[in-house]
Amino acid sequence: MKYYINNSKIPPVAIGTWAWGSGMNGSKMIFGTSSDESTIKEAFAAAYKNGFNLIDTSAVYGMGNAERILGDCIKNKSIILSDKYTPSTKFDPKSIEDMLAASTSRLHGKIPDIYWLHMPVNLEKNIEHMCRLLKQKKIGSIGVSNCSMEQILKAQEIINRFGFKLAGVQNHYSLLYRSSEKSGITRWCQENSVPFFAYMVLEQGALTGRFDGEHGFPFFSRRGFAFPKRKLRRIEPLLVKLKNIGESHGISTAQTAIAWAIAKGTVPLIGVTKPYQAKSLVKLDTIILSESETAVLDSTAEATGIEVPGIWEKRG
Repeated sequence: MKYYINNSKIPPVAIGTWAWGSGMNGSKMIFGTSSDESTIKEAFAAAYKNGFNLIDTSAVYGMGNAERILGDCIKNKSIILSDKYTPSTKFDPKSIEDMLAASTSRLHGKIPDIYWLHMPVNLEKNIEHMCRLLKQKKIGSIGVSNCSMEQILKAQEIINRFGFKLAGVQNHYSLLYRSSEKSGITRWCQENSVPFFAYMVLEQGALTGRFDGEHGFPFFSRRGFAFPKRKLRRIEPLLVKLKNIGESHGISTAQTAIAWAIAKGTVPLIGVTKPYQAKSLVKLDTIILSESETAVLDSTAEATGIEVPGIWEKRG
């Protein structure tokens, strides 16, 4: 299915910037590694050159550093900008406007084509105020992230009341975390022509085939805590299936995990920090996994018994 945001066609894969930049909630803290800015900019250039022009970021990724680097990358370029407002526990309309203004400044005046409520905190009041910003054309459209089906429907109701449409849903979704599928969210999105953006499709590297029970993640990192070696050992049968299915299509283990998410009707958000990672996405335009292949991957993933929600997520 083809999806559009503000009349711009969404590519099959979106580029994520969570691992861009250092600082609080940045690459070193989350992934245990970091990339220099020049390499990140080369990665962006490779992605953009190959048509991957939807870039997802947030003010809290590296506490502004990801947006700053992206702002340098997008000068004089036409991109679909996906950005987020991360709410505090107390509703504060000025906080939304201040965060948006700071983001727009770091992005050299580019307003978000889709602006997400990052967490369903004070959902009704925040969505209502975001609708007012949309009326003022300070943002291009509104999406919701990390939401349940009930919360998505409430947000849609408010957005419709203001005369707009819900532009997207963005949730954690991978072979090892299919909550949005089991709760009916992905099906609802497809039935209502709402793009579902799947983040952490590769589980921060656990589904790339580069790590296993012998070669684990950096310990003092978010992914190291989420996937210690004992869990990596348990998902090895899934990695073997991904590798074997990938080889039959001439793609890697990581590419196969992304192709699975595409076959499920989602738009994967893939973190790219190096040029080769961007170039590896090109082949996914033509790779179509069969229903039997996706079913085998589903059942193999279920058999691992591994499900790793983020600490910010609720199950269900």
